[in-house]
Amino acid sequence: MKEIALAFILFFILQPKQKPESWIRINLLGYQPQSSKTAIWCSKDENSIIKFQLVDATSSKVVFEGNAGNPFGSYGPFKQTYRLEFSSFKKPGNYYLQVGETRSLNFPINDHAYDGAADFCLKYMRQQQSGYNPFLKDSCHTHDGYTMYGPMPDSTHIDVAGGWHDATDYLQYVATSANATYHLLAAYRDFPIVFEDKYQWNGLEGSNGRADVLDEAKWGLDWLMKMHPRPDWMFNQLADDRDHKGFRLPNKDSADYGKGLERPVYFCTGEPQGLGKYKNHATGTASTAGKFSSAFALGYQTLARLDPEYSIKCRDKAFSAYLFGLKKPGACQTASVVSPYIYAEDNWTDDMELAAAKLYSLTRDTTFKYAAMRYSQMEKITPWMGADTANHYQWYPFVNVGHYELAKLVSGKEKSELLSYYKQGIEKIWNKAKSNAFYRGVPFIWCSNNFTTSFAIQCYWYRHLSGDNSYLKLEQANFDWLLGCNPWGTSMIVGLPENGDYPDDPHSSLNVLYHYQTLGGLVDGPVYGKIFAKQLGVTIVHGDEYSDFQSDLVVYHDDYGDYVTNEPTMDGTASLIYLLAAKQAESGKDVKKKP
Repeated sequence: MKEIALAFILFFILQPKQKPESWIRINLLGYQPQSSKTAIWCSKDENSIIKFQLVDATSSKVVFEGNAGNPFGSYGPFKQTYRLEFSSFKKPGNYYLQVGETRSLNFPINDHAYDGAADFCLKYMRQQQSGYNPFLKDSCHTHDGYTMYGPMPDSTHIDVAGGWHDATDYLQYVATSANATYHLLAAYRDFPIVFEDKYQWNGLEGSNGRADVLDEAKWGLDWLMKMHPRPDWMFNQLADDRDHKGFRLPNKDSADYGKGLERPVYFCTGEPQGLGKYKNHATGTASTAGKFSSAFALGYQTLARLDPEYSIKCRDKAFSAYLFGLKKPGACQTASVVSPYIYAEDNWTDDMELAAAKLYSLTRDTTFKYAAMRYSQMEKITPWMGADTANHYQWYPFVNVGHYELAKLVSGKEKSELLSYYKQGIEKIWNKAKSNAFYRGVPFIWCSNNFTTSFAIQCYWYRHLSGDNSYLKLEQANFDWLLGCNPWGTSMIVGLPENGDYPDDPHSSLNVLYHYQTLGGLVDGPVYGKIFAKQLGVTIVHGDEYSDFQSDLVVYHDDYGDYVTNEPTMDGTASLIYLLAAKQAESGKDVKKKP
């Protein structure tokens, strides 16, 4: 009899565990008590659910029971999905959600859920520094660079060392660097209370009486000054796609540009460029000049008290850059040599709108206001909104910052007009998002996480300027997506949250060669399956841990061999820093003033 009982027990013990068929996706970083709070139940079966429970993780007691609502049907790898909303529950604590036998990971609800997240992402910005790299505690690319296409003889040496590497490659672009600098400065201007002072001006540990986000922003401004050294000189790009020769550390960069350790610096001509068989389709200089001007203008405003002499230089360059852009309206694209790898920016009026708005804020000269309003009418809605395809960085930056800055300076009909542009863009995304449980309306094109971040910022700006909360859940859904409320259940930020699922095998030389983590970096993000299938040179090296959640619709891989979805980017991370700061500041609780 005992033998039969033992065999019976062993039968069940040795049975292979059934794979789960349903999951609950959450914001792994947690939720603030007053925020919109939604999780997604998703299943490989076509089952329906009626209710869900919120459970105290300490006591295991059910503290809230909610109706699951109407099903949203299939999405990606799932046959059925539901939105589980518990916004009305506000008591701080640690919890998990449960539907039958399916439970989520634990998560907090408290006013400090997002504290320190923006500062954490500055780790990646410091890691991307060129000239001196505090992560490696070594210098790199100190011989930059030699000029091309400028009014001076080609191969003339000019000092443009500094700035940030764009991503895993070591190219440096004014477009992404100026946009990143602007977001860092704006993050401090709008939310100074959230930032600490634990690092010095060069990124090494140690306080210096200035918030770390300002140190990093000034690192960007310093490089931009070198790229616009005099009123009639403006450069657009440092290095080119000859950089793409495999994994190596920046202080051991072996890319050969034909002039020793120097790299080429491309002058802003407003004409097509390309030193090989591939040429870009540049039509002007205004897109680059506008980004220069607005970054310098905000640099002047932000640093005027802390560094008056430096800020005056920023102010002067803000005006000279704007004038440079006026001379050649149009978009300035990046240049390549061995491949058609370019940042194919096609829009420029948004950049000049932002520049004019910032100069109006400096001078109150209505000439700038009227110019900004004219530019705003030329690009009311950022063109990617509502589209399913775009060339790489075709509509950049991914949010029209000018509408926000100008709307703060005007009133009445002018302000209403600007806010209507934001609302029209949000509506285009909402019309696609409202039919799926994840409220996903942002297209899955390359750098989809950057688009998602920018769209969440646009929703935030619209909400705060208009007082209209209609899109609060859509805004939160895009924020939650970046932090784990997505089909794969993973955060898209390396190392955040510390005890959660996040990219730990990013496409990075630091990771591949020495297993250094790119902490704080926002990875590119998921792409349409059809886009991924067309990419060359993509190899999943360590196996696909998310194979159960891939679909013909969209894929994401936490694997260094996937440079399409899992490569951190500098400019995306800088935008994310603004968004994380905004979310932390919304709690308004127990945060003291920082330097």
